[in-house]
Amino acid sequence: MSSLTTIVAAAHAIRRKDLTPQDLVADCLEKISRFDPQVRAWVKVDADGARRDAVLAARELADGVDRGPLHGIPLGIKDIVDVAGLPTRAGSTLTEPDPSACDAAVVRRLRAAGAIILGKTVTTEFAWLDPPPTANPWQLDRTPGGSSSGSAAAVALGMCTAAIGSQTGGSITRPASFCGVAGCKPTFGRVSHWGVVPVSFHLDHVGPIARTAADCAILLHAIAGDDPQDPACSPRANFELVDPQTIAAPRLGVIRPFFFEVADPEVAELTLAAIEKLVAAGAGQVELPLPEGFDQVHALHRRVMAAEAADYHHARYGAPRPGYGPNMASLLEEGYDIRPSEYRAARQHQVAFGHATNRALADVDAALTPATVTAAPDRTTTGDGRFNSPWSYAGVPTVSIPIALTKAGLPVALQLAGKSWSEGQLLAVAQWCEARLGFDAAPKMLG
Repeated sequence: MSSLTTIVAAAHAIRRKDLTPQDLVADCLEKISRFDPQVRAWVKVDADGARRDAVLAARELADGVDRGPLHGIPLGIKDIVDVAGLPTRAGSTLTEPDPSACDAAVVRRLRAAGAIILGKTVTTEFAWLDPPPTANPWQLDRTPGGSSSGSAAAVALGMCTAAIGSQTGGSITRPASFCGVAGCKPTFGRVSHWGVVPVSFHLDHVGPIARTAADCAILLHAIAGDDPQDPACSPRANFELVDPQTIAAPRLGVIRPFFFEVADPEVAELTLAAIEKLVAAGAGQVELPLPEGFDQVHALHRRVMAAEAADYHHARYGAPRPGYGPNMASLLEEGYDIRPSEYRAARQHQVAFGHATNRALADVDAALTPATVTAAPDRTTTGDGRFNSPWSYAGVPTVSIPIALTKAGLPVALQLAGKSWSEGQLLAVAQWCEARLGFDAAPKMLG
């Protein structure tokens, strides 16, 4: 794959005048024209707006106005996130086709950083489990994962340099892993949800999908920070970007119970081989137990999610109605039946589990697990999110990076989890791991 598909490389090339924002946008639009009829990663491409913004970005740079590494970089935005002038359909016919009046907080920050918005990428219906029209770029009969399906597929084929996704259970990690790219789910409260269609108020996370962990760090740093419009957004200062060259060999905690017991044998084998390679390169390794309360996580994660999704959809769309896919309808029906006392108990457990997870990770730089149970399955499903939802429930940050291909030629990824608010260090550790694992495969569609 070309090094110019990364934000880091493209930003350097722009400043050397080897590349222009117009070149980047033209390349993305050409790839969209070539690949999207088969992959269907995009809901709406604003080609004219992107070309116009590329000219403006180039003009600013020529005038000495440099907004940072995202200046002139073309991005995709998951279609649950408002972009002014484009509709937010959230993968549903129930939403309005009218254009959004203003940008979501994350889009506003991306524009302030000089990024170019190419358009809206496909999401599963209301960011839940009903399979999307998007195909996996590695094998078109496989799922790209969900719910950030289009964002991951578009990045994998260079149809955008990076993209914004979201995660309530595993919706950044799983599609990034299935599509062979990197993803970062930040600490809960790190990034504003304002202007984003919700699934669950206490579980939703907005974050980046990109070619590399370094690109994820740049993108997350741009969108993170306090937002008074979002009561769930923390007022704490943004994290500092950490140069991976400055960190010592990391201390890695491997969680074998559950994760390596449930994982497909080939996924487990490839993950363990990657860990062995990191240890041989100097990383420390310790064995970590599951955090206290893990045995209830999956059931109570779903309880919180179902109750809060039902509350939002009932307030917005009224009683259950035709138009929802079967998985979304099932989640809402489940949510309507949850008693207030059951919801309160689940939320109390969620808070306690967040504390337990931070205690469990206190003495390591990152905990390591397989990122997914299997490689990408067929398109009747978006995959199994059980390896991701515990970290969404706990609210701690995760990074996933591709590490190998299965015998069938599908990507497998490593999931790194860190303590709350440790994104700077966690992303640097992920970059340290990337450099030593050396994954450089690309979908055959790229030629």
